[in-house]
Amino acid sequence: MVICMEEATRYIALLRGVNISGKNKVPMAGLKKVFEELGFGAVKTYLNSGNVIFSSDEENIGSLTDQIETTIKKWFGLDIPVFVISKEVLEDILQHAPDWWGDENKEIYDNLIFFMPPATFAEVWDEIGEPREGLEKIRNYKAAVFWSFSRKDYQKTNWWRVMARADISDKLTIRTANTVRKIVGM
Repeated sequence: MVICMEEATRYIALLRGVNISGKNKVPMAGLKKVFEELGFGAVKTYLNSGNVIFSSDEENIGSLTDQIETTIKKWFGLDIPVFVISKEVLEDILQHAPDWWGDENKEIYDNLIFFMPPATFAEVWDEIGEPREGLEKIRNYKAAVFWSFSRKDYQKTNWWRVMARADISDKLTIRTANTVRKIVGM
C-alpha cells in the first residue's frame, strides 16, 4: 500500500493494557515497525504505553482496528484491544473539554476515557454509576469521557474503584490529559 500524504488521514491508535506491571510487553520500536509493515505512513509512538500516531488512506476505522489487532497478535502473540480515532475527531473532543478538566491543578488528576467499540457511554454509566460528589467529575462527549478526580482521594472515587474490575476495564482505555494533548500535537 502506497500512501499519498495529501489524501491520508492522521490517526491515533491507543493500545489497551500494554507494558503495565510487566504484562503485555510490546517494545515501541517493534510496534512502530509493525505499523510501517502495514503500509501506514509517518508512524510515531509516544511513551511506552501503546500510543501510535500514523497516516493512512483507509477511511474505515473498523478495518484499521482489525488490521492492527491481527498484526499485533501475529508479531507479539498478544490479544491487545486497540482503539483507533482520527486526529480530527480527537481534536474535536479536546475542543469540547469542560473548563474543570485538564487545568494545571496538581491536586487533580485529569484523564480521558475512550470506549472500546461496541461499548457505549450508557453501558459504561450503567456499570459504574454516578461519580462520587466532591471527589470526581465526569462529562461525556462522543466516544470519550472527561474524568477528573482528587489525587489524594482516588481510592474513594466510584469510577476508579469500579473501573479496576476486569468486566468493565475491557471496555475502556484511558490516557491522561497531558498524554492526549501531546499525541494530538504530534
